[in-house]
Amino acid sequence: MDEVSKHSNDVLVINTREAEGLLSPQECYSAIETAYTELGRGIAQYIPRRRMFIPLERPNHYYWHNNIPGAVPYFNTVALRIDSAQVALTERDGKYRYEFPGDFAGFVLLFRLDTRELYAIVHDHALSALRVAATSAVASKRLVRPNPETMGLFGAGEQAIAQLLAHAALFPSLKQIKLFITTEANRNRAAQHLSELSGLEVIPVTSPEDVVRGSDFVTTATNSAEPVLKGKWLEPGQHVNTMIGGDFFVKRQEIDDECIRKADLIVVNSRLQAQIEEQPEFAGPIRKGWITWDNVHDLGDLVTQKINGRSNSEQITVHDNNVGMGVQFAAVGPLLVDKARENGIGTWLPGDLFMTRRSSEGEVFAP
Repeated sequence: MDEVSKHSNDVLVINTREAEGLLSPQECYSAIETAYTELGRGIAQYIPRRRMFIPLERPNHYYWHNNIPGAVPYFNTVALRIDSAQVALTERDGKYRYEFPGDFAGFVLLFRLDTRELYAIVHDHALSALRVAATSAVASKRLVRPNPETMGLFGAGEQAIAQLLAHAALFPSLKQIKLFITTEANRNRAAQHLSELSGLEVIPVTSPEDVVRGSDFVTTATNSAEPVLKGKWLEPGQHVNTMIGGDFFVKRQEIDDECIRKADLIVVNSRLQAQIEEQPEFAGPIRKGWITWDNVHDLGDLVTQKINGRSNSEQITVHDNNVGMGVQFAAVGPLLVDKARENGIGTWLPGDLFMTRRSSEGEVFAP
């Protein structure tokens, strides 16, 4: 009996280090597209993200609990992301932002729909950048003008790298990246690093406006507490990807209200989540009367063509990757587990530790 068959009913645990490099951007794209297709058709399901902030003794420090469930029947999987961490709210220039000091626990639990069994526990950091970038790419495929050559990029961290690699794989026509981060020395080093990773020309630019000028699409992937992209810079035909994911506790946004006002088409991962949390990308423009919630569309509806994507080369479009969703983890998670099993990666735990079994007469018993 081979190793995989021997553990067919057990639980595979995969940490972030073990997961590195197992999935390609193309594989993640395909999985996320399937998830949002099923969501748009009413087959996949999710529950909006919930977070708890519990005050700790130290001022402006909180225990943070994050909970994100979703199911994608195509992958026979229900996913539950759970995070247990400490959050510190730091103020800079009158704006608050999250910091996560100290150790934390973050897991995605993967359950089989047909047997109810837990089959994997994946460290959430192993999946986060991959599934966020793939989600942006699914929107970009439908909203960016054909054959884009120039991408504008704010940020050079893990998420920015994932965004760049996902879009480079999606658009073979892409030739250059215009990069801005605030520190010049870091900007130049980051540009060289991103160029080596992607094989594309990465140009460090000296101002945020230069990122936008002449780009086919612009992606913001920062941890900024205030907008880095201003709508007055946008040119006809451009597409904007943004993803800060503010919530009711800390209102953050990477794009200003003018970006939303100028947009001809606005797409989000979950309009319901934006409404529940009064996410600032939309709360401000709605209060000003520039848009209504009817102008904000779900990605699942775009993928299933319930709404039209870009209809001409002059439209300005926006995709706000506004929330992590359980359907993302239920799509990318199974692929990662399959790759790990094939490569003998991860730690096996006895499946019966996590299941309550019944006898043939229906009585509950301990294994």
